[in-house]
Amino acid sequence: MKKLRNVLFLFLFLSLSVYVVVSFYPYIFSRKVEGVIKAVERVTPPMAILTNPGQAATAQIFSFAVGVQDHRTGEIVTGSTEDRQWAVAKPGQCAEAEFFPYPPWEFPKWGTYHNVRLLMLRECDGVPVVQPPANPETTTTPPATPPASENQLFGG
Repeated sequence: MKKLRNVLFLFLFLSLSVYVVVSFYPYIFSRKVEGVIKAVERVTPPMAILTNPGQAATAQIFSFAVGVQDHRTGEIVTGSTEDRQWAVAKPGQCAEAEFFPYPPWEFPKWGTYHNVRLLMLRECDGVPVVQPPANPETTTTPPATPPASENQLFGG
């Protein structure tokens, strides 16, 4: 009787362990990446969306493909996400993101990441993210004569 009880407890423990690993695989094996954002692209291009008043917009409208270069390894880690916070992220900014892998039993997607979560977004070393391009039409040329000095302006 004692042996049967031990076998049942072992079976229950193994079953529970397998259930936890299968159910929480992405969370157990998630990967935190800190580095520079290389790309953030909408999966679905923005367009006019018509829905019924009671119908919610589909999640694919807010889907993004994300690439972050890990500052430790130099690897560019990519994944897809429906996290709307990525809408404000721009290439060149520094980010801390958590990538959740697909489990190995999902054969077509195994080895890739989904539900990339933006944990922190900041400017890299205080440098502006995007330098505005120089527009030759709006740039002014310096005057041919130097400006008057302060003494000349105030009669000094």
